[in-house]
Amino acid sequence: MTDLSALTVALGHVFADRELLQTALTHRSFGNPNNERLEFIGDGVLNCVIAVALFRRHPDLAEGELSRLRANLVRQDALHRLAVTLNIGNFLRLGEGELKSGGSERPSILADALEALIGAVYLDGGFEAAQSVIARLYLPLFDDLTPGQLGKDAKTRLQEWLQGRKRSLPRYQVIEASGAAHEQRFVVACEIENPALRTIGQGSSRRLAEQAAADSALKALKA
Repeated sequence: MTDLSALTVALGHVFADRELLQTALTHRSFGNPNNERLEFIGDGVLNCVIAVALFRRHPDLAEGELSRLRANLVRQDALHRLAVTLNIGNFLRLGEGELKSGGSERPSILADALEALIGAVYLDGGFEAAQSVIARLYLPLFDDLTPGQLGKDAKTRLQEWLQGRKRSLPRYQVIEASGAAHEQRFVVACEIENPALRTIGQGSSRRLAEQAAADSALKALKA
C-alpha cells in the first residue's frame, strides 16, 4: 500500500488514530481486522448527513422526493464515482485472490471502502469531521442533482437536453474493447455536432461506457 498522505489530503482529514485509517482500507480478503464494521458505521453517518443536506438545499420538496434524491446519492454508483476520484483503489489492502481478479477496481469494493473511510473519520474526529468530509466530496454531485430527473440515465438526459434545444442527437462509437470475456473494458466516444463536442467514457460493458461518455458530455454542455 502506498503512502496514505495523499488520501488524507484529498479527504481533508488528518487521522489521530492511523489504525482506523488502515482498517478502513483493509478488505476482508486480506484478513482481520477489516473494514466491514466501519462500513456499517459509515453507511449510517452518510445517510444522516445527506438527509440533512438535502433538507436544507431543497426546502420545497416533499419527503418522498427527498428520499429518492438521497437514495440516488448513496447508491453504489455514486460512491464508486467518488472513490475513483480519491484513487482509493491505490490504497486498498486486498487478499491475493482479489488482487489478481482486479478487486482494486471493482465498484462494490471501492464503494464499501469509501463508506468505511467515512465511518473511520466519524470515529476519529466526530460527527462534524465526517460531515465536513462528506460535504466536500459530494459538492459536485449536489450541484448536478436535479429533482424530477431521477430514474433517467445519462444517455436519456443528454438526449432530452439536446432535443429541448432542437439540436442533433449524439453518436456513440466504440474506440476500444479489450480484456478477457469476464473482465472486458470498453472505451466509447460520444460525439455531438452542435456544439462540437467529443467526450470519452469507459466501462466494463459497452452500455456502461456509453453512459459514462454521455454523462461527461452533459456536464460539459451545462458548464
